[in-house]
Amino acid sequence: MTDALDRRLARLSHLRREALSPGDPVALPIVPASMYHLPGDPAGVRQYGRFANPTTEGLEDALGHLEEAAVVALPSGMAAIAALFYGLLATGDRVLLPSDGYYTTRRLAERFLAPMGVACDTRPTAAFLDGGFDGYRLVLAETPANPGLDLCDIAAVAEAAHAAGALLAVDNTTMTPLGQRPLDLGADLVVASDTKALNGHSDALYGHVAARDGALIDRLRDWRTLAGAVPGPFEGWQVHRGLETLEVRFARMCATAEALAPRLAAHPAVTALRYPGLPQDPGHALAGRQMRCYGFLIGLTLASRRAADAFIERCTLIQPATSFGGVHSSAERRARWGDAVPEGFVRLSVGCEPAEALWAALEAALDPLAA
Repeated sequence: MTDALDRRLARLSHLRREALSPGDPVALPIVPASMYHLPGDPAGVRQYGRFANPTTEGLEDALGHLEEAAVVALPSGMAAIAALFYGLLATGDRVLLPSDGYYTTRRLAERFLAPMGVACDTRPTAAFLDGGFDGYRLVLAETPANPGLDLCDIAAVAEAAHAAGALLAVDNTTMTPLGQRPLDLGADLVVASDTKALNGHSDALYGHVAARDGALIDRLRDWRTLAGAVPGPFEGWQVHRGLETLEVRFARMCATAEALAPRLAAHPAVTALRYPGLPQDPGHALAGRQMRCYGFLIGLTLASRRAADAFIERCTLIQPATSFGGVHSSAERRARWGDAVPEGFVRLSVGCEPAEALWAALEAALDPLAA
C-alpha cells in the first residue's frame, strides 16, 4: 500500500505544474534579482533581494512539501544552526547540545553564544535523556549523531523536553526527510545541512529549518532578513534539482550501505563497526522504531591512524573528502578534526556506485591491512 510519504514523493516533481501557465518553464527558474519593480505602495509584493526571491521560495515550497511544515532556507547547514541560536535564544537562556554531534555546532556555541550570556551544556546522544531538561530553553538533538552514529529516542526526548518547558530541535542531516520524520515524533523544529544528501552532488552549500509552529517560523524569517543570512538563487536552484532525485539516490545509497555493513563488520581488518541496520548495533532496536531505513553512513574502526589513511587512499571508489551524502562514496578519518573517536575511525558515506563493484574496491583496500 502506498503510504503518505510515498504520495508526497510522487507529487514532488509535479508541484510546479499546479501554478504554471502555458509557455512557463517546467524547471524552476533561476532569478538573480536584488531589486524588483516597485512603484507605489510596496505592500504585498517582493521588495528587495534580502527579503524574498522566487527561486528560494520555490525550493522552500518543495522542502515544505516533504517536511509537511513551513521551511526557512539558509545558505548552509551551519547558517541554519545559527538561525536557531540567534533567532530563538536570548541572554540568560540555556541550550543543550550533543557532545558527540557535529563539532562545529559546539564550537559556535562556545565561542559566540557563551560571551552573549547563553549557557551551553553538552550530553552524549545515547544518554540524552539522562538528567532531564529542566532550565533549558532549547534542546538540540542529533540522531544518528555525526560521526559516531549513536541514537536517541526522539519521541521520548520531545515529551521530556516539553514537560520541562524546552523546545526540541533535531538535526536530521544524516537521514533527510525520507529516512526520519522528527516533526512527526514530536520535535518542534528540524534543522539540516542540505549540502549533504539532499543536494547530493557536492556542488552547493545550503541548509534549512522546518517547523509547524508559525510563530517560530516568523522569528527565524525575521532573523534571516535582518541578519542578511540569505541563500543565493543559483544554489537554491542546484538544491531543488538535487531534491527531485533524492528518493532514487537515497534508496540506492541506503540499500548499498545495508548490504555492505555486515561484510565490513566481518572483515579481519575492521576492529569495530557502527551501523544502525546491524542487529548487534546498540541503536538497532530504536532505529527500527523511529527511522524508515538505516541510512547510508557507516562508521568503521581500523587498527590505527596509518591503517585508516591507507584504506582511504588505496580504495579506488572512495573520494577522500570531508562532508558526506554525494553520489560518489567518500570517507575520512574523523579524529583529524578532533572528534572523540579512535584514531583509526573512518566515516564512510556510501554513494550510488553499483554495490558489488563498490564492495570489491573496499575489500581490495582492506585486505592488505589484515595481513
